[in-house]
Amino acid sequence: MDQTHASSPLAGAVHDLATEVVLALRSGDHLATVCGAAGIDEENRTGIAAVRVIGADLLLPSVLYGRHPHPGDVAVLDRAVREFPPKPDAPAATAWSHWHMISTLQRMAPPAPGAAAPGTYAEPDAAWLEEAPWQAFTHQLSVLAPLAVPATPSAVQRAAANRAVDLSRGFVRAVRRRDWLQAAGAGRWLAAIGGEPATLGLDRGLDFVELMGGHDPRVTLHVRAARLMAEARAR
Repeated sequence: MDQTHASSPLAGAVHDLATEVVLALRSGDHLATVCGAAGIDEENRTGIAAVRVIGADLLLPSVLYGRHPHPGDVAVLDRAVREFPPKPDAPAATAWSHWHMISTLQRMAPPAPGAAAPGTYAEPDAAWLEEAPWQAFTHQLSVLAPLAVPATPSAVQRAAANRAVDLSRGFVRAVRRRDWLQAAGAGRWLAAIGGEPATLGLDRGLDFVELMGGHDPRVTLHVRAARLMAEARAR
């Protein structure tokens, strides 16, 4: 673990997980285990909590490259879903993250016949996003950046597509405020949905975000995901 970035055991575990996801995105190696490389298994309580923070992005390399995820990563993500369900009064973003973790597991690694599956979890409400000011909208979408992946329709994705201009404004604002994680999350959404103004210069903007904020592997994760999705759309 890189202690220079670890203000707490949980922060260190999140840093290590995000770093391993980035390495897998760069290499395209779907056979490697993200959790194993980060020293996390199903019995590591701190590691399970870190997976809850990373969310479905744990399986992002498999999602973007269209390959089967490593069974060890599937097992840890499944454990995180079971161990950390959202409370009834949890923020909407937490509920959406949980829903996306379950839907990703069901899509990428459906349980074998007779095996127990995570409980069903209805798609949360997203009406609050439709009327949110563009600043708050960008903030919430950046928190929900793991949902910005291809072929996974949701109310959040539809809200993002309907407000691409607002999201573009939020991207610029985040860059100006040097909020690199928010900028990277907003940029990832724009790469996933398209529709941003041509004058935005998203590609160069993402380069700048990675240059300035790349010390945080979560920033690099979102930027790398954005580039892979943009490349796929261009093909």
